[in-house]
Amino acid sequence: MEYQILNTSTCLLVLLVFIPSGLGICPSSCKCSGNDRNVDCSGRNLTVLPQGLQDNLTYLNLSFNQFVDLDHQLTRFTNLRTLDISNNWLKNVPAHLPKSLWELYATNNNIKVLQKLDTAYQWNLRVLDISRNMVERAVLINNTLSSLKFLNLSSNKLWTVPTNMPYNIETVDLSNNFLSQILPGTLVRLQHLTSLYLHNNKFSYIPDKAFDQLSQLQVITLYNNPWSCSDNQTIPYVLQWVQGTAARVVGAPCADQPWPSTTPAPAQPTALDSSPMIKGTKAVDREASATAPEPTKVTKTHKQLRAKEVPPALFPGTDSPDGPQEAAATRTILVQDSTEGNASLAPATGSSTTPMTLSITSGMPTNYSKMPQSTTATLRKEEATPGVPSRASRWQMGLLCLALLHAVAVAMD
Repeated sequence: MEYQILNTSTCLLVLLVFIPSGLGICPSSCKCSGNDRNVDCSGRNLTVLPQGLQDNLTYLNLSFNQFVDLDHQLTRFTNLRTLDISNNWLKNVPAHLPKSLWELYATNNNIKVLQKLDTAYQWNLRVLDISRNMVERAVLINNTLSSLKFLNLSSNKLWTVPTNMPYNIETVDLSNNFLSQILPGTLVRLQHLTSLYLHNNKFSYIPDKAFDQLSQLQVITLYNNPWSCSDNQTIPYVLQWVQGTAARVVGAPCADQPWPSTTPAPAQPTALDSSPMIKGTKAVDREASATAPEPTKVTKTHKQLRAKEVPPALFPGTDSPDGPQEAAATRTILVQDSTEGNASLAPATGSSTTPMTLSITSGMPTNYSKMPQSTTATLRKEEATPGVPSRASRWQMGLLCLALLHAVAVAMD
């Protein structure tokens, strides 16, 4: 009898312990698996936690519901590894989350600030996704989140890259924000960072040495930022870094625009070079040097002309009264010396020692009245000058001598 009573009490004890848990382990509004430790309550329009959730859950999905506040309601799940509270109406990250969490997904809520106490004691957290919220400020405590590998703060309202990010982090997504600055030292410790997403922000430049410590970086996105490509003071750093990094850069800054040149600007033309006379003279020099034939034999008269040429004229700015006109004329005479022209046949006269001067603008000599009118006339004049008697004169003188001799002989007879 006593044996039967003992067996009955044992069975009742077993029923009291196991039957309630077996009957109420999975709430009716949720789906459970994995010995009822993985619970999915998503898309049920819930405003409060369902009844019957056991404390040893490892996975809990509360996404696509209407939760406004979950503070202090999840602390008891001390074995929880993954919590998904995305697509709700939460205004902040729930307070006092279990420290056992590995992954926290809180996307598409109304969270405005990531407080320091929200992540202060999450030593085991590896994934933190608070994208598509209204976060304007993310406060992280130094030397916390030591296990964090993935941080997603994209599609928020951040103006500054968060500081104190954990040094072991590998992926940071800050795209689709209003980021315009990176404070000094923000990225210095992130030597394990492999992926950095900064596209669709407000960056106009990257501060000097901001990316220098990212030795393990493999991919970075920089497209859709208003880069100041014409600012020679701030933009060169990121342009040089893009050229030197081994990481894959998606959307390199200023790729469709010329980069600022570091070479000195070409010297501006001086007043001397801008003078029309000098420009014409240089053009004549270039044309003559390109088309001039081989030098020919210089005649005796041409040598005399060369011997009586005045020294080269001075450029403007010297004491020469004639200025650029003399310089131009001198250059023109030197060009004509190497050609076979009529000027080489002109005789040198003792009355004038001024060389022929040419006007670049009109193409006519400036002292035209002093020039010989014709080379032929000059030669004829040269033949008519007194000197050695001609052959006809010698015949006449011979006949005269014979006539005189004949007259003397007749007189003597």
